[in-house]
Amino acid sequence: MSEAAPDLPQRALVLGLARSGQAAARALAARGVGVVVLDRNEQLDTRDLGAAGVEIRLGDVSDDVLDGVELVVKSPGVPAEAPLVRASRARGIPVWSEVELGYRLLRPRPFIGVTGTKGKTTTTELLGAMLSADGRVVEVAGNIASPASPRAPITALDPPEDAWIVAELSSFQLEDVHELELEVAVLLNLEPDHLDRHGTFERYRDAKLRIFERARYKVAPRGFGIDGAIEFAGDDPLPAEPRIPGAHNRANAAAATAAARAVGVPDEAIAQALEQFAGVPHRLELVAERGGIRWVNDSIATNTLAVRHGIAAYDAPVRLILGGRGKGEDYAEFARELPASVASIYLVGEASDELAAALDLAGRQFTRAGTIAGAVEQAARDARPGDVVLLSPACASYDQYANFEERGEDFRRLAQNLPE
Repeated sequence: MSEAAPDLPQRALVLGLARSGQAAARALAARGVGVVVLDRNEQLDTRDLGAAGVEIRLGDVSDDVLDGVELVVKSPGVPAEAPLVRASRARGIPVWSEVELGYRLLRPRPFIGVTGTKGKTTTTELLGAMLSADGRVVEVAGNIASPASPRAPITALDPPEDAWIVAELSSFQLEDVHELELEVAVLLNLEPDHLDRHGTFERYRDAKLRIFERARYKVAPRGFGIDGAIEFAGDDPLPAEPRIPGAHNRANAAAATAAARAVGVPDEAIAQALEQFAGVPHRLELVAERGGIRWVNDSIATNTLAVRHGIAAYDAPVRLILGGRGKGEDYAEFARELPASVASIYLVGEASDELAAALDLAGRQFTRAGTIAGAVEQAARDARPGDVVLLSPACASYDQYANFEERGEDFRRLAQNLPE
């Protein structure tokens, strides 16, 4: 094994072997770092990592795994309170997110970061399109990926030296940044989310706001009071009207425009991107139209704020599919404020009881469909020409699907297989 680079440790531990954890392990091993990886799932296929010289530990292990370790890289899915994370901090071992590692490996390339409760994926892709329209080399990175919208973890990138890195940054990824410096830091919005992980809204908010700690330019919603920020709002004048629908997407476009202008992208390039960008899969994605009924996949909408935005995007009766695995939200206010345009509601998944209780208190009728397939079947019977059947679950997918992409693809398949 070659000697590790001077600014990297001789030995590192990577916690969690999802996409970002595997990418981090490979990136460290390729640079001569001795890497041990740990995941509680004993069924993972780790042959490729083993061939790269990575030491693999699956299942439960003791704190002895930290002996000789100089750095811990924590995957986004690993909580800050995990026993090995706490043990690492107690020993004085630095804990980095995969984003922190990626930044250090790729600097001095300029980084732009986008965070917020909702709209991160759309805004990150749109901002990348604006920079590309200006003729810049761009790598769009983050923890979201699907066959139609590939997105690599930052540590998996190998960009040219003049590339701009535009990264979607979650609260989980921002928990453990230390030297991450952003040319532009964008905050889109802030509503309660991931309370099952962070515990309180205040802790969730504090993680999000870390994006501004070392940013050259800050972009934030008007009224948030972020010191020195370039402010935006959904009714801002834009160089062109965005192709993607919905008032929330106009706000996303305003944020991307402010960020692009901050780094010198001309309005002509911004307008080109706004007019051509069609959106991302699983976000208000029209997947089928049958008999005048539109079937829209909004599987990425995993909290109530995103569902509100999805409903508001349509001036038509909405047949709404809700449910999955709850994320700690109180659904009472959401249920009370559902507009009259929501003509019917179909509940699926683990959160059905919680949602049903809130809807009962709000006097809203609903159907317990159980599964996406059941909801599609019932909605197909109820919907009339001009209606929108909207999968916008307000919940995570992990009770019935591996991820929201798989849930959205299932909805797409079911909708497209309906009779004409």
